[in-house]
Order: sequence, then structure tokens, then C-alpha cells
Amino acid sequence: MVNTTTAASERVRLRMTLTAKRTLQRAAAATNKTLTEFLLDAGLNAALDALTDRRVFQLNEKRWNAFMAALVAPPKNNPRLRKLLARKASWEQ
Repeated sequence: MVNTTTAASERVRLRMTLTAKRTLQRAAAATNKTLTEFLLDAGLNAALDALTDRRVFQLNEKRWNAFMAALVAPPKNNPRLRKLLARKASWEQ
């Protein structure tokens, strides 16, 4: 997670319509935050969500081979999961 408790030293300038600014101000007030806090929190959450799918992980050859073997192996039999997936969804009943 990004540390937002240290002193801030950087600025970002934004241009937006008056309507957009008022909407953001109302949302900030509704969450008991300043506009800056609201924008920073929302922006950081969006940034972390955008970066989640782009993570890189490194494995040594032995672990890489085990990982690949697990990907291609057929799934283990799981009767409880099969029973759950065979049920009609509650919104379909």
C-alpha cells in the first residue's frame, strides 16, 4: 500500500469543469474528507487496481517447472464443488 501519512511535497494540477469540481467536492464532504484527501485516496485506489494485473513474479527453474505442471494438470475431483456448480443460481429459481 502507498504511504499517505508522510509529508506531501509534490503537486498535481488538474483542469476540470465546474460541474465536475462540485461533484467531487460533494463526494469529499459526504466522506468527511478534504477534496485533496478524496482525490488522492480515489486516485491511489484506481492506480493500485490498474497495476494489480501487471505484477511480475520470478521463480527459479524448479519452482517454474512446478508452477507450469500445476497449470496443465487436470483439476482434482471435488464433489462439493461439482454439487455447488450443478445447483441453479438463486436468481434463476
